[in-house]
Amino acid sequence: MGAGKTTPKQRQRAPSQRALENRARILDAAEQVFARDGFDGATIRRIAELAGVPLGLVNHHMGSKEALFQTVVGRRAEELSTARLDALDTLEREDGITLDRLLGAFFRPYLDRAGADAKWRAYARLVAQVSADPTWHHLSETYFDPTARRFIAGIARLYPGVRTADVSEAFVYSVSAMLAYQTSHWRIGALAGDTGATGTAEALIAFCAAGINAHLSAAMPPAGS
Repeated sequence: MGAGKTTPKQRQRAPSQRALENRARILDAAEQVFARDGFDGATIRRIAELAGVPLGLVNHHMGSKEALFQTVVGRRAEELSTARLDALDTLEREDGITLDRLLGAFFRPYLDRAGADAKWRAYARLVAQVSADPTWHHLSETYFDPTARRFIAGIARLYPGVRTADVSEAFVYSVSAMLAYQTSHWRIGALAGDTGATGTAEALIAFCAAGINAHLSAAMPPAGS
């Protein structure tokens, strides 16, 4: 190719700052609306109104409602998975694998973010929707399952001989507890009659670790079998 020539791809203009800002506002608004109303209840009009952009701009930037939902789910998944795997890698390098620490490496990257940012709290509702509806299994397979399998393998090594199905079951129960804690921990105070009582990450981890240990200890094959 001669010097000075450009391809059509090279001639494409980079997104303007305004376009990037609009896209970010749309994604933030969509996250809130999907978290509050669910996929079926959410409307592009409501998302556009919350984002403060024309209706057509949402379609221009994001395409269909389904495409927008997938983008919203995926945009925080990489950051979260990276933080979790980094924490797991640290445990493995230090040979510090215990059940409590494994769960902490999985739970805390999310709980720390959710504790500091309401957007991450809304994200928990989205993940709960994806986890509960087989329609979105491809999103789980893409964004969450590879990381989950690393942790499931780590737990399995603590319980030799236990079936992967049993470990997976216990892990899913624990992740469900984490999502329930994040989306409805205010219920602790409501039931206790103490508005300041919301539970702690340490209590959640201890609860889940005890449940996993009870389940997998019962599932271990008899010694010598």
